Amino acid sequence: MSLTEQREGVEAGRLDMFVDGAFAFTLTLLVIGGDAVPDSADKLLRMLGGVPAFAVCFSLIAYFWHGHVRWRRRCPEADRGGLWLSLMLVFFALIFVYPLHMLFASLFNGLGGDAFPSEFKLDSPRQIRALFVCYGVAFACMAGTLALLFRHAARGAQARGGSPLPARLDMLEWSVPTALGVLSALLALLLPLSAPPLCWALPGFVYALMFLIGPLTARFRRRHGMGEP
Repeated sequence: MSLTEQREGVEAGRLDMFVDGAFAFTLTLLVIGGDAVPDSADKLLRMLGGVPAFAVCFSLIAYFWHGHVRWRRRCPEADRGGLWLSLMLVFFALIFVYPLHMLFASLFNGLGGDAFPSEFKLDSPRQIRALFVCYGVAFACMAGTLALLFRHAARGAQARGGSPLPARLDMLEWSVPTALGVLSALLALLLPLSAPPLCWALPGFVYALMFLIGPLTARFRRRHGMGEP
């Protein structure tokens, strides 16, 4: 291994450690008990009511983090393009965590009432619109950055004489949640404030289409003999 390759490996490792640490930090912003330790059983039970929302938020943060892990498999070398896009991902993650927490804490509180206490209350359609727009834009920025990372990886693979197809498939896979985030935000913006309460669930239902990604990409991989990523 040449000195240049060793240096690139060290730089790639340092970048990955920084990204991993940043994503770990976002999880600390979701901690269910805040900065206070419960001093009674009632407070403990109230704190545990935030576990379902925390679990969903944790899963989504892990979903995006794992996207970066997969990108590194496609793009093992360190370069400026991967550096800046990775930093963009961290930047958006630190923004995304706030509407993420607010959305799911409010959702579980609305479904379960006092069983899932929340500090966030959505009292009007205007607030619901603002939250869905912020969440959708941040979600699209996160997924879009990962799509750009895989596009960058595909170009790198092609330049090295390898096949860009696996990275391009990953790019298309991340393009779907990017489009869904934009669509959700647009729906929230276009819905009139006088719309029936049930209509305000539509921007959220859009994300249910993400469950189609797995079966579709798995079928594509089997058809082209690509195997698992």
